[in-house]
Amino acid sequence: MIEAYAVPDVRASEARAIAALDAAGHDGGAVLMRRAADALAEIAAHRLEERGGRRVVALVGGGNNGGDALFALARLARYGYSCVAITLADPVHDGGLRAVRRRHAAVLPWGGTKAAKAVHRADLVIDGITGIGGRPGLGEEAAGCVAAIPASAYVLAVDLPSGADPAGRVASEATVFADETVTFGTSKPVHLLPATRATVGRFTVVDIGLDLGLPSCDARPAVASVTVRDIRRHWPVPGPGDDKYSRGVVGVVAGSLEYPGAAVLATLGALCSGPGMVRYLGPQEVRWLVHQTAPEAVCVPGRVQAWVVGCGLDPAAESASTAEQWALVDEALASELPVVVDAGALERVARRHAPTLLTPHAGELARLVTRLSGSAVERAELVADPVGAARLVADRLDAWVLVKGSTTLVVPPSASGEPVLAQSDAPAWLATAGAGDVLAGILGTLLAAGLPIGLAAAMGAWVHGRAADDASAAGPLRVTEVAASVPTVVAAALSGPGR
Repeated sequence: MIEAYAVPDVRASEARAIAALDAAGHDGGAVLMRRAADALAEIAAHRLEERGGRRVVALVGGGNNGGDALFALARLARYGYSCVAITLADPVHDGGLRAVRRRHAAVLPWGGTKAAKAVHRADLVIDGITGIGGRPGLGEEAAGCVAAIPASAYVLAVDLPSGADPAGRVASEATVFADETVTFGTSKPVHLLPATRATVGRFTVVDIGLDLGLPSCDARPAVASVTVRDIRRHWPVPGPGDDKYSRGVVGVVAGSLEYPGAAVLATLGALCSGPGMVRYLGPQEVRWLVHQTAPEAVCVPGRVQAWVVGCGLDPAAESASTAEQWALVDEALASELPVVVDAGALERVARRHAPTLLTPHAGELARLVTRLSGSAVERAELVADPVGAARLVADRLDAWVLVKGSTTLVVPPSASGEPVLAQSDAPAWLATAGAGDVLAGILGTLLAAGLPIGLAAAMGAWVHGRAADDASAAGPLRVTEVAASVPTVVAAALSGPGR
């Protein structure tokens, strides 16, 4: 997993590393800064070589990120690049400033014609204005400097894009949008959460000798993201002794006369993920449609190891078949089995004593928060802070909440101590009707196989996103093709190399 640690834990780890270096007779702070700056300079040099660029500008604030940027700029000047430091604070890091001047690079305060011209002509801009101790947004002077960066320049942020919320919770228009962010020691929430993820661009983590993630450190990640290695390690792969029941039976209560396709898509999502059996229960007309598309689905009651309920069910619909569907939903929710709760069933869910995974989009999450808090909440409010809204629901219902979006969030109850999981693996083309039904089916397969709920949710989102990427091929997609791509994506993850 990619693990991101909260700023206080990062600060504590840096302090321990500095103390250990100091005890060994070194200047610990200077050693860490040199490690960070050297790595930053090497990455910058690679990007300049790739793009054929020669002119580098560092935007320098008053903190340690400004120091990193200055030392990196000095090294780039030594490599022969044309380098200019633009200062946006007084003072800036003294040692870094001396290093730049020793290499005869220009140092200009922001505000003059020369500084503006240097920024406008840059091939690569190193953003070292603010760091992980900063607040969301930029001051007027810094915002003006950032606005002068040409679209043609490659923007390389130090640790995080200046103006981005280090905690990843607050979006701001006054921020740097980096092409790449180089961070040190570990990822931070800003790199993974949706409020700030778009500002980060590509991100690279450089090891500078921090102890986060080691058994000797008691810090726990605040945010995490699964990778292909997690799929390879945890995806349920059958062995020679398995049968359909040991592999897991997924029960699907989905679809209606109004929305029959949801039943097909949820069933296909489950079937294409590798269960032992999918058992679909619904109206006769919908069962017929499911069998036309998926003849291997079993459409009679029987043994189930996890449920998927709610896709394509309209709480306002009134018919005999709908009443039967809701009775099945209530039976699943009253059971001790894991349940994936989607769409219409979200309005019926209450606190359970069994694994529960809710899968709302932003509008459904707003309705859940309104119901549980007693205060009306608009969709726009939740888009601004989906983690906070999902956490309220997770805590009230003792459930995990998967919030669908361009970054899919998986938010646990606070008492679990588990990190928020964030997956940004899908193309924007996946924002289409029926995509969530396929995801619900995938999640049901993983829960029926016995995976822990958070891991199942994040891995399901990863596979769903990668399958959409394959089905899209950078263009429009059909959701049935997303389901059809799942086996290939899983097979490639299980057998191939990569992150």
